[in-house]
Amino acid sequence: MVRELNAGTREAANLAESLAVDFAALLRTVYGVSAGSITQMNAARGEGVTKRMRLASRLLLDDLGMGAISELRTHPSDTVRGWAAGIIEIAPRWSLKQRLKEIKPFADDPHYGVREWAWMAVRDAIAAELEGAIDLLTPWVSDRRVNIRRFAVEATRPRGVWCAHIPSLKDDPAPGLPLLEPLKSEPEKYAQDSVANWLNDAAKSRADWVIEVTDRWLSESDSKATARIVKRARRSL
Repeated sequence: MVRELNAGTREAANLAESLAVDFAALLRTVYGVSAGSITQMNAARGEGVTKRMRLASRLLLDDLGMGAISELRTHPSDTVRGWAAGIIEIAPRWSLKQRLKEIKPFADDPHYGVREWAWMAVRDAIAAELEGAIDLLTPWVSDRRVNIRRFAVEATRPRGVWCAHIPSLKDDPAPGLPLLEPLKSEPEKYAQDSVANWLNDAAKSRADWVIEVTDRWLSESDSKATARIVKRARRSL
């Protein structure tokens, strides 16, 4: 199993398998990667997975250039696809609009891990241009693909997981409503959970706002989906 993961011939089935991947061995399978990059990756063996993922993305950008994004987008390894998504985070001189355009295929990747690396890759860019990001992401919450709908919400969570907070949304969550309102009766649990988690994040600093919004949602919708979202959103209150 580990041999296949390191050879890039199969995807990780769970987090434990993802963490078992030898990044240096896997990086060696990517055509065009330099011996120096392999050495740097080996030297980082003791670092956390997030740091190693970012290092791999940087090494691929240095060795292969921006073409690595499209070249590795369909690689059999979910880890390698995650590295490709990470290049979008460090791409020089790209606008937020360009980064979101390039990250979209990764946001809809069939592997859950790649989808997580995708939103983390653009999180800082979103936080830096929050108003513009919400405008750009609002059409995503009407997409027919649940992964795309979920991404738009997950990437903008006020607190989030494994990422820096967005202080302005902690203080005033209202600007996020264009992303949340269309999903108040979201049928898929995968996206429901992101909506609920977004609101739960906001409730830790603005419980009053979350209660007001969720009370209104319950008055406007009697669907089981809305009831589930609201229950999960209020779980910390």
